[in-house]
Amino acid sequence: MTKRARMNVYFDPELLKQVEALSLRRKVSKSAIIEAAVASFLSGDTADRLEAAMSRRLDRLGRQVDTLDEDLAILGETLSLFIRFWLTITPPIPEAGKESSRAKGVERFEGFMQTLGRRLATGDRFLKELSRDVDSTGVGVNGDQP
Repeated sequence: MTKRARMNVYFDPELLKQVEALSLRRKVSKSAIIEAAVASFLSGDTADRLEAAMSRRLDRLGRQVDTLDEDLAILGETLSLFIRFWLTITPPIPEAGKESSRAKGVERFEGFMQTLGRRLATGDRFLKELSRDVDSTGVGVNGDQP
């Protein structure tokens, strides 16, 4: 049996409630929790562990930013190709048909907005769909083989 020395300390009542709650959750004594906290505080490696945790988080954030940058580049290319294609194939509208074309445009835009709302609500995103299509066909985004 390990020899222990008794020590009386005073705690803020709220802190003591948190220690008691942790003791019940972990099914360990309050003394064990306090002893582990003091040992951790005195060990000096707390700063190293904190730095390692921060480093891991920063690395993860960096990878997420890289992914967002790639996704944004894909979206920019997609939009520019669509605009170029649309401008290339769309003939000018004669004066007599402009009003009906505007009405049809409003109708199509409303349909587009409803579809966009549904896709955003379900979480089905274009880039996920694109990556599934690329993975299933084995052809890269630019038509190149992976």
